[in-house]
Amino acid sequence: MLVNVYIIRWIIRWLGACRHEFRKFRGRLIVSAVYLFFASAMGVGFFLPPGAVKRFFVKIGNYWLGILLYTILVVGAADAVHVILKRSKRLNQEKLRSFKVFVVSGIICAVGIAALSIWGMVNAGNIRTTRYEAVIEKNAGDIKQMKVVLAADLHMGYNIGCGHIREMVEKINAEEPDLVVFAGDIFDNEYEALEDPEELISIFKGIKSKYGVYACYGNHDIKERILAGFTFGGSRKKESDIRMDEFLEKAGVTLLRDESVLIADSIYLYGRPDRHRPGRGIKKRKTPEEVTEGMDLSKPVFVIDHQPKELQELADAGVDLDLCGHTHDGQVWPGNLTIRLMWENACGYLKKGDMHNIVTSGVGIFGPYMRVGTIAEICAVTVKFEGD
Repeated sequence: MLVNVYIIRWIIRWLGACRHEFRKFRGRLIVSAVYLFFASAMGVGFFLPPGAVKRFFVKIGNYWLGILLYTILVVGAADAVHVILKRSKRLNQEKLRSFKVFVVSGIICAVGIAALSIWGMVNAGNIRTTRYEAVIEKNAGDIKQMKVVLAADLHMGYNIGCGHIREMVEKINAEEPDLVVFAGDIFDNEYEALEDPEELISIFKGIKSKYGVYACYGNHDIKERILAGFTFGGSRKKESDIRMDEFLEKAGVTLLRDESVLIADSIYLYGRPDRHRPGRGIKKRKTPEEVTEGMDLSKPVFVIDHQPKELQELADAGVDLDLCGHTHDGQVWPGNLTIRLMWENACGYLKKGDMHNIVTSGVGIFGPYMRVGTIAEICAVTVKFEGD
């Protein structure tokens, strides 16, 4: 609330310095009403029943979150610089306090906010392909090389719809993958938020993969209402909406719930449940040692795990390739800088002993519809097997 008061006061002062109409009560009222509409859109959308009107308000609110973030950063920085300059004895303080300087400062701020916001919105909708190579010193039978495509953090819902997912599938198929894996957060909490479930299923079914399409769930693949990053589900156990499970089955995606499959009788693929929200039927997920227990570790072991945790433990347990998501690489600047303080591998590639860990920044977005300083991506991993 105080942040909004600070921002709207700054906007009215600047507009008033630019045009005398905004110094009058009517002008200030119009500006305040417009600001209030955008600032309250997310809250209004939260209380509306599922439908087109709710989708409109939630999307407006998500755009506004990003704009507000950069408004706070840019305006806050401008005011901080102004305070510092006011203490300088070398500057003409009368000119520094003039309307002209204030107007020019506001224009610079407005251009900066607009540039960051527009670029972030455009960038969020552009999916790239990031390529990696991993050499595993194990024998995979007749398979000497495999193309694995990793995607995560689709967050299908109010932000991400059919167009974005269609582009993702086109990018995946362009890689001619042998194996496709989704490392969690396929959904964005509310199944009702899906733009067109049947059309999305049809799009997923278009994925072409020699050895199939597999997935594990993440912390957002659960039935839970969410507002600006805060969840509302009470203290009950968090589980996926049964319709999410049915969606994946119809889409031809095999969901792995703390279990493994043996691909081509040569490669283990294990899907771990989320670290904090393991979901239906799982009280506590298996430890890394339990994951590989009973496996023939002369064969390659791939793991999909939403959060890039327990990397050393997985490496010690004999895992060869660990594929993760969750971090979004911070999604928006300066989050892409601070996220590296929280994770051993916040995004990209890390070799941990003999294990290759790859963390993708994700296909979709969460919260603000923006990506600044990060990219939306799929990861194409060429895995070579060089064991005897």
